[in-house]
Amino acid sequence: MNRRTRLSLAAAGSLLAGVAVFPAAAVADPGDEAELDVSVDITEIKEPGVLALTVAGNSVALKEDGSDLLVRQFTGTLPTVTVTDTRTLEEIPAGSAWAVLGSSSDFTAAGKPAITADHLGWKPKLIDGGDTGLVSEGSEVVTVLDEPTQPGNNVGLVDQELLVSTYDSAEVTGGAYTVNADLNLRTPADVPAGSYHAKLTLSLFE
Repeated sequence: MNRRTRLSLAAAGSLLAGVAVFPAAAVADPGDEAELDVSVDITEIKEPGVLALTVAGNSVALKEDGSDLLVRQFTGTLPTVTVTDTRTLEEIPAGSAWAVLGSSSDFTAAGKPAITADHLGWKPKLIDGGDTGLVSEGSEVVTVLDEPTQPGNNVGLVDQELLVSTYDSAEVTGGAYTVNADLNLRTPADVPAGSYHAKLTLSLFE
């Protein structure tokens, strides 16, 4: 921005010995100007990192496989689940750990008795846990119709069951980790025919 300054000089007339004296008007030099250097520091906008959960699909259809005279069995695969952490170390609370938990609603069909959620089990499978060895899949959960494969694990997906987790968020930040699971619905052989639907909810906690 140019700045111009103009000076104006005036002198009062004086009467000396009866003679009036009128000095000539002073004129500013043309073209006077001053320049200022204007500066500003614009810093990069830093978006905060996030811990996020994504699923590669919003549905899965179970198909009958492995049924016998007593139990009908329907299997499928959970779409790939990805946990991404883009946070810096400064953004992660000390001692933090994260986990993805899953639970199912009952299977319902119009005019049919519900198939309760304890009839649905899963076996998580870690696809990519990174190089730290600190990300791991959850344990198998079998259905109420099965003998437990681990103590007390024949409960189905009624409550929140572990899909994948780490016990040290700071050590695995900056990565993306993937997991899926084998799904297994087991019902009595006399289950009424119908088109059944349930909601499987996955939740990321830290």
